[in-house]
Amino acid sequence: MAPHPPAYPAPAPPTEIERALAVAVAGGGGDAVVEVLARTRLYVLVARLHADIPGWTAPLPTIRDEATRRTCVPVLTPGMLPPWHPEWVFRAVTLGELARTWPYNVRRLAVNHGTPYPAMVDARPKHLKAWLRADEHSGGHEHGVLLTDTGGPLYGPLAHGLALGAHLAVTNGLIWNRLGAAYEDYANDRARLRSPWGIPHRAEYRDRLASLMKNQLVGRVQEGVLRTRHTLAARLGRTPTREEWSAAVARTFAARDADDRAPADRSLHHIARYEDRLRADGALAPDGRVDTLAAFDLGRAVNVVRLALGARYGDPHEAEQDVLRIGALARGAYPSWADFSLGYLMARLVHRAEDDGPDAAESTYRQSLAEHRTLTQDPSSPYRNIPWS
Repeated sequence: MAPHPPAYPAPAPPTEIERALAVAVAGGGGDAVVEVLARTRLYVLVARLHADIPGWTAPLPTIRDEATRRTCVPVLTPGMLPPWHPEWVFRAVTLGELARTWPYNVRRLAVNHGTPYPAMVDARPKHLKAWLRADEHSGGHEHGVLLTDTGGPLYGPLAHGLALGAHLAVTNGLIWNRLGAAYEDYANDRARLRSPWGIPHRAEYRDRLASLMKNQLVGRVQEGVLRTRHTLAARLGRTPTREEWSAAVARTFAARDADDRAPADRSLHHIARYEDRLRADGALAPDGRVDTLAAFDLGRAVNVVRLALGARYGDPHEAEQDVLRIGALARGAYPSWADFSLGYLMARLVHRAEDDGPDAAESTYRQSLAEHRTLTQDPSSPYRNIPWS
């Protein structure tokens, strides 16, 4: 009698969504499965040829499930997206969007069909109404959460570089450690590059990425204010007082364009104010300070690389090399994850305060501080598990 092949355990679910889905399916509760699906993006495969047609949305695809001999609409959860391919792209949908555009003659939703984490969901009219209710109650997919793909880079230089973009990934509820088929989805990745980045094609992308790597977009005046204090601190052997710093900024900017002097004073005021708040909230040491805002450009650069990969303006190898370069630049600018995170946070706050006023920046402060704490304190955070250098 031939021996049975060895039984290997199923791979670990790549993200919390697949873990929750597996638990819901094992429990046999259709409502629990729908609840999981209502709080995540779901992905539909689209031919790039169709996705590039302006203003046209491809109808939902269908497949035949051989086990049930039923026609189904196939979707994937975030952790089950396949490797990057130049011609096949994805559209992100919510469960509510699926319910509103559902084909009248299809009665099954096939989630992660052919993968270790499948779910077959009834899609008759009464079920579609339940999808809409679940979508409404969920409030959409989750934001402000740290999502990790256990199958993606977790350690080493590439993971380090990707973790520099974790602030925006947490803000948008996206996986932080993936270079693959999509950042959000094909259409949104291209739209995000067009606005606010002004990137309509590959050549502009390469130019803009180079500017981010040189810290040319974070703010010349704001960076000059911090550089002035850093230089003065090196000369004094201590952090200068607010008065000493202000006097040094006045001297530095006196030789520059007169239009820079008032913005420099405002930037100094905002930086000092937020440093005081961060000290009071325990995020910045009593004698700590932020010396550069480079983290803002470098963190955004990682996300621009990921957007450009999703938009098919580059390939995975090129994206990996860019992320590695960004990681090396960050290690040269900061001594630790905490310092990098504070530099990113400070730049976000100062720009918001200068553009919209301190009152408008209050919500940004609370959100940014929460993300900083998540990234520096959560045991599963890359900032706790990947050495800085």
